Amino acid sequence: MTDTGEMSSAVLAPDIWSDALLAARLCAVDPRLGGLVLRGGGEARDAVVAALMAGLGDGAPVKRLPAHIDDERLLGGLDLGATLSTGRAVSRTGVLAEANGGLLIVPMAERLAESVAAPIAAALDTGEVIAEREGMTLRSPARFAVVALDDGVEPDERPPVALAERLAFWLDLGEVRPPKVFPGAIDQGKDLGAVAPPATDVLEAIAVTTLALGIDSGRAPIFALRAARASAVLHGRSVIGEDDVMIAARLVLGPRATRMPPPPEAEPAPETEAPPPPPSDSDTSEQESSEPQPLEDVVLEAALASLPKDVLAQIAAGSGRRAPKAGGQGKGAKQRSATRGRPVGVRAGIPRGGLRLSLIDTLRAAAPWQRVRGADASRVQVRLDDLRIRRFEKKMEATTIFAVDASGSSAMARLAEAKGAVELLLAEAYVKRAQVALVAFRGTEAELILPPTRSLARARKSLGALPGGGGTPLAAGLNAARELGEAARKRGRTPFLVILTDGRANIAADGSMVRQAAEDDAEAAARAIGLSGIASAFVDISARPRAEGAKIAAAMRARYLPLPRADARTMHAAVKGVQDAER
Repeated sequence: MTDTGEMSSAVLAPDIWSDALLAARLCAVDPRLGGLVLRGGGEARDAVVAALMAGLGDGAPVKRLPAHIDDERLLGGLDLGATLSTGRAVSRTGVLAEANGGLLIVPMAERLAESVAAPIAAALDTGEVIAEREGMTLRSPARFAVVALDDGVEPDERPPVALAERLAFWLDLGEVRPPKVFPGAIDQGKDLGAVAPPATDVLEAIAVTTLALGIDSGRAPIFALRAARASAVLHGRSVIGEDDVMIAARLVLGPRATRMPPPPEAEPAPETEAPPPPPSDSDTSEQESSEPQPLEDVVLEAALASLPKDVLAQIAAGSGRRAPKAGGQGKGAKQRSATRGRPVGVRAGIPRGGLRLSLIDTLRAAAPWQRVRGADASRVQVRLDDLRIRRFEKKMEATTIFAVDASGSSAMARLAEAKGAVELLLAEAYVKRAQVALVAFRGTEAELILPPTRSLARARKSLGALPGGGGTPLAAGLNAARELGEAARKRGRTPFLVILTDGRANIAADGSMVRQAAEDDAEAAARAIGLSGIASAFVDISARPRAEGAKIAAAMRARYLPLPRADARTMHAAVKGVQDAER
C-alpha cells in the first residue's frame, strides 16, 4: 500500500483528467455506481468513455440513446412485422434491455426529456425494465452504467435531476485534453465481496462530510461508500482505508456541495492558567505523530480540495450549487397540444378535428387480434377501438412583466435600472423565445408602457421618454401586472411578474389619498396575484428595506429581493436566478 502521506497529498491535489479516468474505472468495478455526468471535454470525454468501455470488458454491449426515441424503442414492446406475419403477438426488447451488462451513452443529456429520463432512472433503481402495452407485459433485465454527455452552454442547462442524482460522478472536463499516452490499466479482480465491511470511523467520516457540505440527497453517502469500496478493490486492498474514503469524498461528495462547512470552534483557554510555553520542533513532531488528524477532517479536506476556487467563493457567499437540471431562463412551461410540438406518445381516439392518426400504432394495436377476428394474410382488420392518435407537447413562450414604481423623487433612477434590466432580458429573447413587458405606476393610475414584445428597438423607443413623480398607486400597479399576466397565460404563454417598488402605498385603488386604504388595497391586490398562481418576484428598491415590502411579497407568494442599490445587471441577475428557481 502506498505511503499514507504521499497518497494524501496526491488526493488533495486533484487532476481533472486523472479524476475522470479514475471515476470511469470505479464504475467498471461497480456498475451499481450508476455512471458519470461528463460536461464538456471533447477528446478527453471520448477517452473517458473508452476507458469505461475497456473496463467493462470485451463483449459488453454499448448502446447510444437516439435523440428522439419513443417508448416503443426505449422500453420494448410489440414487434409489428413479426406479429402481422405470424398472426400472434411477438415482442421485442428496447434499448434499455439491450444495454444490460454494458453501457448506455446519453448524448445531449441537458436536453433529455423527463419522460425519457424517468424510465432510465427506474431501470437504474430496479435493474429491470417493464413494458406494458397492447395487452402484454414484457420484463427484461437492465443493469447498465450510464454516461450522460452534458453539452449545456448556460450554467443552468443540466441533465434532468431524476437521472443525474442516480449517477455517482459529476465531472466538468472543460478544456482538458487527454495525454498522448494513457496510464496502464490496473490489474483488478473486481471482487467486491472480498472487501471487509466498512469500519465505524469510515461511516462516520462519510456522514459528517455529507452533512458539512449541505448535501441533502440520501444517495450521495451511499454512492460515496460504494466508491470507497470500489477504490479498495481497484488498488488490491481487502479493507476500505483512509485513501479510499478520501477519493470517494473528492469524486462523489465534492461536486454535490451546496455550502461551505462552518469553521471549527476553538476551545477557550482556562483563565487561571498561564499560557504554555511555545513547543520546540521536536515537541511539535512528537505531538503530530501521537495525535493524528481525525478521519472526518481529512475526508472533508479532500472533498473541499476538489472544488474550483470560484465555486468555493460562490458557496461561501451563500449561493450554493444547484442540482443539475434541464431548461433555463426564458423557457416557458410545457403544454399539451393536439397537432403541434414534440411527439410524446399516442392515445386511443378518432382522428377528427385536426387530430392526427398514428398508422403504425393503430396497426400495432390491431395486430394481436387478427387470428381472433379471422383475418387472412392479404388484409388487416382494424376496428374503431384500435385507432390511435398522436399526442404532442410544446413549450409555452415566457413573458416577463415588469411593474415599476415611477413615483417620488428617485423615480428616474428606478426607471433607469428597469430600462437596463429590460434591455438585458430582451437581448436574450431572440434565442430564448421570451417576451418582455413594462407597466409603470405613478400618480393615481398604472400605465402599460411596453406591451409584450421581443423587439429591442421598440422597447428602447417606448422607454426613452418615460416621466416620473407623484404618488404611489401600488394596488393599481399590482392589478395591472396581474391582468397582463393572466392575458398572456390565456394566449398560451408562461407569465412571470417582477415588481419593483419600496412597498409603501399612499394612493388607494379609487384614487383617494388615504394611506390605510391604499395599504389595504395593495395587500388585496397582492393576494390576488398569489391566488392566480402566477410566479413572481418582489424587488424592494428602497434605500432601507422595511416590513411593508416583505409583507406585500408574502401576500403575492413571491420571492422577496431587497436590492436597495441594484443596478441593471444586478437586477437582471437576481430576476434570472428567481426564474431559474421557479422552473
